[in-house]
Amino acid sequence: MLDASDLSALLITLKLAAVTTLILLLLGMPLAWWLARTRAAFKPVVETLVALPLVLPPTVLGFYLLIALGPHGPIGQLMAWLGGPQLAFSFAGLVVGSVIYSLPFVVQPLQNAFAAIDPRLLEAAATLRARPLDRFFSLVLPMARAGIITAITLGFAHTLGEFGVVLMIGGNIPGETQVLSIAIYDHVESLAYDRAHWLSGGLLLFSFTVLLLVYRVNRRGAGGLGT
Repeated sequence: MLDASDLSALLITLKLAAVTTLILLLLGMPLAWWLARTRAAFKPVVETLVALPLVLPPTVLGFYLLIALGPHGPIGQLMAWLGGPQLAFSFAGLVVGSVIYSLPFVVQPLQNAFAAIDPRLLEAAATLRARPLDRFFSLVLPMARAGIITAITLGFAHTLGEFGVVLMIGGNIPGETQVLSIAIYDHVESLAYDRAHWLSGGLLLFSFTVLLLVYRVNRRGAGGLGT
C-alpha cells in the first residue's frame, strides 16, 4: 500500500529522528546535569526556555525559526558569510528545528534522573580521588540509566510526530524535507485514505510501544529504588 514517496518520507523521518536524538543527548546531557546541580539565580529562566516548546504552538516556533534561518535572517546571513549551506527548506534546517522543539523531552527526564542521585555518593567518590569525569561516567550515568532511556525514547518518538515546525522550516519537498506527518496530510488532502491509514496506523502502533516501554522502564527504576 506504500509507494516510493512514502518510503522516502519514512527514511527521512527516521534519519531526522536519529540525528536529532543524538544531538539532543550531546547538548542536553550537560545542560540537564547543570540544571540538576546548580543554584544559580537565573536557573528558572533557563528551565523556562527549555520547557517553552511544550506550550508554544509549533507554527509559532517554526515561523520564528524560519525568519532566523532564512536568507535574510541573522543565522541565515551568518551561514552565507561563512560559506555554509542554506538552512531554510533543507534537511539541516529540519534538524535545527527538531532539536529545539524536542529539547524538553530529553532534558527534563535527564534532569529528573540526575537530581535523584544522592550527592553523598559523588562526595564519597571524590574523597577517593575520582575525577569529575570518572564520577560522571562510573556513577552518574549507570544510576541515571532509566532517565537516559526515557529521554532517548521520548526524543526519538517526539521527532517522528512533528508537523508544524518541520512544515514551516522545511516545507514539503519530496525526497528532501517531506516527513511522515506531512505525507499523511498530503494523503488525506488528496482523499487517499488507504495510504494515510497505513502510515497513521504505523505511527500509532509505534507511539503506543514507545510509551509502554517508557512506563515499564520507569516502573522498574522505581522498583529498584524501593529495594
